Amino acid sequence: MNSLLYLVDTVIHVYIWLLIASAILSWLVAFNVVNPHNRLIGTVGEFLYRVTEPALAPIRRFMPNLGGIDLSPVIVILLLIFLRNLLFEYWPR
Repeated sequence: MNSLLYLVDTVIHVYIWLLIASAILSWLVAFNVVNPHNRLIGTVGEFLYRVTEPALAPIRRFMPNLGGIDLSPVIVILLLIFLRNLLFEYWPR
């Protein structure tokens, strides 16, 4: 059963890194550092959007408008870290 726990832990870590990459890419596009019309950037951006948006959209519905600052990735990352810690704390060994 520990293998399942470590698999879930790895999936959570990978998803946290995908959330961070999505936030960084959105900043780079917003500040015109990278061109979203570039095929590689567009493909990576679309992938990150499709992977992270199902977790971010429900959080964005409940958050107040902060004038262009999106804190939903931070909230999802904190929730994932809490879930990971909860799994390790209560998983029978």
